Amino acid sequence: MLIAPSILSGDLLKIGKEIKKLESAGADWIHLDVMDGQFVRNISFGIPVVKSVRQCTDLPLDVHLMIKDPENYIEEFIKAGADIVTFHVESTECVEKNIKEIKKADKKAGIALKPNTNIEEILPFLRYVDIVLVMTVEPGFSGQRFLSYTLSKVVELKKIIDEKHLPVKIEVDGGINPQNVNIVKGAGAEIFVAGNSIFFLGNYKENIDALRNTNWSF
Repeated sequence: MLIAPSILSGDLLKIGKEIKKLESAGADWIHLDVMDGQFVRNISFGIPVVKSVRQCTDLPLDVHLMIKDPENYIEEFIKAGADIVTFHVESTECVEKNIKEIKKADKKAGIALKPNTNIEEILPFLRYVDIVLVMTVEPGFSGQRFLSYTLSKVVELKKIIDEKHLPVKIEVDGGINPQNVNIVKGAGAEIFVAGNSIFFLGNYKENIDALRNTNWSF
């Protein structure tokens, strides 16, 4: 399993120091939530922050575009240093075009879906992507409670991926903590985005280890 701390939950005034602490704590990726106030009801940060984070670390940058018409910005985020670019199927009519642009730049392409979006929306594109990001909360704000009904979506996706022998990883984002990570992993997820459970509970290494090594189960 891979742990991708969401830097949006960290201290952005000390973002360089936060990145170094996450490296020492054993983070696998750095997750960057880009929000435009249109696709979701929040505004976070954009290309300049991704560029700054790239200068702080060699860890893969997992850029999650929660923005309208991502095709207008994908090239710039790649230039800024994104290693993985994930956009929402609900945010664009250019899904296949966007995937091709990301892959042409030799980056990993991800497609995301909100909790209430049916997985049928992404099935035509599944063989082209590297990652499917299942939102386990409604995107836009950190600190929300994990929506347990999204587990069935993870299970269904995993079954389809295995049946088709596709090299696609399932990523989950929202409300992930030591109390639920095992059941989500058991459903088929392999990449875990976490914010509050890493940044707001003390020692980052202990918190990442708790996610990675927990034996908790319902």
